[in-house]
Amino acid sequence: MIMWKIALRNIIRQKRRSILTALSMFGGFVLAAFFIGFSDGTYNGIIDTFTRSQTGHIQVHAKDFLAHPSLYKTIDRPAEIGKILEQMDKVDSWTPRLYSAGLVSVGEKSAGVRIIGIDPEREVRTTRFAEKIIEGTMFATKDAHAVMIGKGLAKLLHAVVNEDVVIVSQAADGSIANDRYKIVGILESGDEISDRSSFYLPLAAAQELLVMGTRVHEIAVTVRSLLDVAPLCEILEKKIRVGEANLSVEPWQVFARSFYIAMQADKAGMWITLLIIVLVVAVGVLNTVLMSVLERRREYGVLKAVGTKPGQIIKMVLLEVNILGVICIVLGTAVGLLLNYIFSIHGISMSEPMTYGGIKFQHMFTEINARSFTIPAVTVLLSATLVGFFPALKAARTDPARAMRVH
Repeated sequence: MIMWKIALRNIIRQKRRSILTALSMFGGFVLAAFFIGFSDGTYNGIIDTFTRSQTGHIQVHAKDFLAHPSLYKTIDRPAEIGKILEQMDKVDSWTPRLYSAGLVSVGEKSAGVRIIGIDPEREVRTTRFAEKIIEGTMFATKDAHAVMIGKGLAKLLHAVVNEDVVIVSQAADGSIANDRYKIVGILESGDEISDRSSFYLPLAAAQELLVMGTRVHEIAVTVRSLLDVAPLCEILEKKIRVGEANLSVEPWQVFARSFYIAMQADKAGMWITLLIIVLVVAVGVLNTVLMSVLERRREYGVLKAVGTKPGQIIKMVLLEVNILGVICIVLGTAVGLLLNYIFSIHGISMSEPMTYGGIKFQHMFTEINARSFTIPAVTVLLSATLVGFFPALKAARTDPARAMRVH
């Protein structure tokens, strides 16, 4: 208790040095808290936008479909899985999809395409499909001979809206699948490679073309929060009995693997920046604490002369640093919380939109979470303690006679 009183007295007495040390820790804490909040907000915002715009958060397939896609690896009873999903509270929406390959021609132009059968009503609710349309309109569920194509494919075929297009493929029964459709819309997803081969049909029309009955290849699911993805995957696996049904349930980290790896690499950069912030704080604390120790050598000499042990002097110096650290963390939490709250509402506008994973972003938002404050708190206290140990050791080794004679 005496050491606490002495440490507090020293902080108050050495106002200038205490303020300089505190400002270093306070600035580092606020900067780190804001940076982590901004990084997490941007990271989660990009993931949520990407998954809601294209892939969904969770996907259901036949086993090994992702590794080895095949027309015959299908989900036989998608409606039953849909009913299960609709009973799950944290599920936002779901949509079935069907995939195949084919050859499409417009006049003398032809190109290989990826046939994608979608339920237009469900697809619009699950992803932001309607926002990708740049020409024409969305087809309806019952449109039997309507098609939408990617912008790149339209350019390759020199095709325009209301033009007829012929598709040739292989049906599930081994027959040749072919039919004529009218282009009702052209869309741009932001992924140029995908847009050069995308050929969208209403799900019922695609199932009829490929003789698939009611079967589909994929069910994409969006959830209310990214935090719900992992637990919902486990619950869904149990409910649909994936082993018996020969199905698999995967989170976005699995079916969007390359995107996940890119985001993890980007997130790793946050720790490098955080390390730089910690080093700056540490250097500032070391400088001010060391100067304070050198200025108070006579005081430490007197303490040694009256029988104070070196360990007690080390404890006193470290207590001073940690008391300042705790005060700065409390004040920094208030300021950091306010900053993160403001920018989580209004965001940071960019003069030029940023494109990531084929998705454009005009605003970046911060996120308020516990780690935005716990990580800076631990790093500030730990770095302050570590760098404060050297000046504390120097104070403990002060020679009483020499210190009082010199000063």
